[in-house]
Formats: sequence, structure tokens, C-alpha cells
Amino acid sequence: MGDPKKQRKKYETPRFPWRTDVLQEELKLLGQYGLRNKRELWRHKTMLSKFRGTARSLIGKPPEERRKMEEELLSRLKKLGMIHETAVLDDVLDLTIEDILERRLQTIVFRKGLAKTIYQARQLITHGHIVIRNQRVTVPGYLVSKDEEDLIAYAPQSPLSNQNHPLRQAITLTTEGAEKEAKEE
Repeated sequence: MGDPKKQRKKYETPRFPWRTDVLQEELKLLGQYGLRNKRELWRHKTMLSKFRGTARSLIGKPPEERRKMEEELLSRLKKLGMIHETAVLDDVLDLTIEDILERRLQTIVFRKGLAKTIYQARQLITHGHIVIRNQRVTVPGYLVSKDEEDLIAYAPQSPLSNQNHPLRQAITLTTEGAEKEAKEE
């Protein structure tokens, strides 16, 4: 069983780590989603691989055997918001790494306009300025469920909860500028 204090590796490294196309794709995702290092990316890739592996193994089983496990897998992915409500087991096989990375707290904070950049979103989270249901979350890689998504806000104790904070003013100005550019195009 092992020592409960001993941490276990939660990721698998790439099979061919020095392929140029793999390295470029990983770097692109690191920059796009503001990940700290490749281990964060590999952890989410391993999670995706486990979801897809479970789905593949369930497809091969007879319907009466797979029903319960299929419902559990689909309900978990629907709760996380990775698949739509009417999804079937084949939709799990279509999941990509971007589907998982879009559900990270860091990405959602940036997409909601609570931070100017994806990197600033990470900083606000680790410094404790972001709460979910009035519960402070300091893990940028936290996977946000669908029902928690609307409950993300600035912490009440944070100076950022004040509308007149200079950072909030700057964020408001950049989002308004982006909206004007989008309308002009």
C-alpha cells in the first residue's frame, strides 16, 4: 500500500521527449494557458489518457456490464463541464487536452475578465485574491465544475474587491478596448 506521506507521481512523461513537433506543441500550450512547467501539462495529459482509456475499455464490454461505470464516467465529465449534457461514451474519446486546460481555475479567471493576462490570473490565485463560494482557492490547476463557474469572484478580504482598485480599473479599460476592437472588425 505504501507510506501515505510519500507523494506519487501523477503524470507520465512523453514517450519520445525530444521530438521537435511534440516540444513545439507543449511550449505553445504552456504559453497559451500560462502553465508553470511541463509537469502541469503532463498531469492533465495523463488525466485525459485515463478518461479515454476507461471509455475504450467500456466500449468493449457488454451493455449490462458497462452501464454503471459508463454513467459514473459521463456524470463526472458532465459535472466538470468537459462534455455536454447529451454526450455519449464516444464523445469521451473526442476529448482533447485543451478541453481539460479550459476548465482550470487559472483559465476561467482570465476568461471571466478578473485578470488582464493568463499569468496575472495565476498570480491572483496563488496570492489568495480569488474565491469560489466564499472559499479561498490557491491552486491555479484546480478543475472548476460547471456549477462553481458562476461563483468565482474576488475574495471579500482582498483589496481587489474594491471597484476603485487600480488593477480593477486597468482590467476594465483593457476589456473595454478589446470589445471596441472586436466591434470594429
